[in-house]
Amino acid sequence: MTSSTSAPALQSQGWIQAELRGAAGVLTLNRPQALNALSLEMIRDLTACLLHWQQDTRVQAIVLRGQGREGKAPAFCAGGDLRFFHAAALASDPRLGDFFTEEYRLNHLIHSYAKPVIALMDGLTFGGGMGISQGAMLRVVTEHSRLAMPETRIGLFPDVGGGWFMSRCPGRSGEWLSLTGQALAADDAIAMGLADIQVPSTQLPSLLDALTQAADAAGMLGAVRARSVEPSASFLAAGREQLDRHFGHPSLQEVVASLGADTDPTAQAALAALEGRSPLMMAVTLEQLRRARGMTLAQVLRMERDVVHHCFHLRPGTASETVEGIRALAVDKDHAPRWNPSHISDVTPDLVAPFFDSPWPAHAHPLRALV
Repeated sequence: MTSSTSAPALQSQGWIQAELRGAAGVLTLNRPQALNALSLEMIRDLTACLLHWQQDTRVQAIVLRGQGREGKAPAFCAGGDLRFFHAAALASDPRLGDFFTEEYRLNHLIHSYAKPVIALMDGLTFGGGMGISQGAMLRVVTEHSRLAMPETRIGLFPDVGGGWFMSRCPGRSGEWLSLTGQALAADDAIAMGLADIQVPSTQLPSLLDALTQAADAAGMLGAVRARSVEPSASFLAAGREQLDRHFGHPSLQEVVASLGADTDPTAQAALAALEGRSPLMMAVTLEQLRRARGMTLAQVLRMERDVVHHCFHLRPGTASETVEGIRALAVDKDHAPRWNPSHISDVTPDLVAPFFDSPWPAHAHPLRALV
């Protein structure tokens, strides 16, 4: 475990490294063998360091980065610990609820942080990685970056504030990204408003040095911008009208019918991607995004905490879509989830509505303090 005297004691087995380097508080996700996926202990360490450094006048800005793997493609953070979710759900482990409550609090903290946060999203940035990066003041991508919210593939929905940032993508591209789980390269991520600046990956070591040598936040932000390159033209920006037309339909069934009637390869690729996702959770996701457009971030996170509770408790144990999806992808790895219902045509509003009923009264909600 690496920490400095300016950081609180860390408990994540060294999976979070916290260093005060000059005026920069550098937080490194250090679980490269698991693509820096977040554990509950990592979430707690990140939160503790951010709260501590928010009060430390020596810290002018925060740098979030992921530890790389020697000779392998990088990952900023590939999401949450899926195997933990699966085991905890089957064992009725209360830490499962703690994970999501504390993760969403961390997401909100980063969005509202009193000092600039710079997220270096080199490599895979999926799910929980999006949650800890989208609230940053400066979201930096490289040619290796791949950004996605692929939760419908595991019978989940784009949480960690995904309702907030995906619903605010241009037009209806957030619906497309959330339902299909499509991964975005740097140019498309910038065009969709999910990243700010592209920097060549070869510049990251010198950029980190410059960030830690800068005297203040302005110097750090300037060091990033000085290394930025012009992103390539985004095909998504050019094809947005088509995405808006298909994914703007009010129901999942209408979205699928619209895609099916379009012979364009982009529409057919989207349709093929939907065929492997949980029909029920795609419908829940569509409802989530439509509701989120009219909500504050705090309201979105409270809604998502309600929905994620129901993902594991409306149908407990192996009957859960999420437990089944994780089983197929990460446990048994047979890639053959048994979704219930198995067909999009069988998803009704009555199946979707219970996910949005809060299991807690407002005064007892685990995220009631978020504003």
